[in-house]
Parts: sequence; C-alpha cells; structure tokens
Amino acid sequence: MELNFPDATDFRLLDALQYDASRTNQQLAADARISPPTCLRRVQRLRAAGLIERQVALLSPDKLAPLLGHGLQALVEVSLDRQDAEALDAFEARVIADDAVQQCWRVSPGPDFILVVMARDMPGYQALAQRLFTADANVRNVKAFFAVKRAKFDPRLPLPTTRA
Repeated sequence: MELNFPDATDFRLLDALQYDASRTNQQLAADARISPPTCLRRVQRLRAAGLIERQVALLSPDKLAPLLGHGLQALVEVSLDRQDAEALDAFEARVIADDAVQQCWRVSPGPDFILVVMARDMPGYQALAQRLFTADANVRNVKAFFAVKRAKFDPRLPLPTTRA
C-alpha cells in the first residue's frame, strides 16, 4: 500500500459506505466532498486493496418474522477436547460451512469457539446441535444462550473520521 493510503478521504468514503452502501456514486462523492470520478477511483482502489470485502443487504428480522416466524438465535460456547491446530481448523471448517452459523469466533481464554447461530425453532436448533456438536467426538462442552431481544446490531467498524 502507498504510504498515505488510506487517507482521511478514504476513511470518509469507508464510513459513508458502512452507513449506506446503496447510495449512488454522485451521492457518495458529495458526502466525501470529492468529485464523482475521484470517488469512483478511490472506491475501486479500496475494493482492490481488500478494505471493502463485500456489500450486502441487512434484512429486518422483525419485518420477516410474520413471513418466516421469529426463529431462534443463540450464542453458543463450544469447547473441544483437543485444541491442536488441526482439530481447531477442522471444527471451524465444519461449522462455517453450515448456513445456520452466522458468525464463528475463535476465542481465548474459556471456550474455544463462540458461534452465533439461527434456527427456525427448537427442533431446528436440536438438529443443528446434533449435526455440529453431538456428532463430533472432539466436542467436549456446549453452552447455548438463546436471545430474547436484540438491543443493538451494527456491523460498522469505528473509523478515524467524523460524520458531517
């Protein structure tokens, strides 16, 4: 990377994109106080550098609930018997391949992993637990905490910038 990359303008762009990535290039350029062609070049450079992994739509669980049911979201602590690199990598690969796993974190100290999982209902969670935990002889302990309310969800990273 260049010595002055990313600079304050890049951080303004990244912050604006985290806030709302659906805005047009013209709107983004105005927010960052740069010209649209410069904005486009900078965003492309930020993508090429890997600072922007991907752009996604955040769905509203409350609005989808009448259509799909509220479902169960759980935070699950998982401890393994063996913690060598091969065992940790094997468990991680298996759980991240499962669509019900929204997040997977290796942590220390305490459990080896913390997972955020989503299931349609308790039988769905039981099926998830069977395929991910019970069927794995290396899983020593599982502790699940079921969410009753989401007080905050914000995927934005704090950046060295101030919003205008």
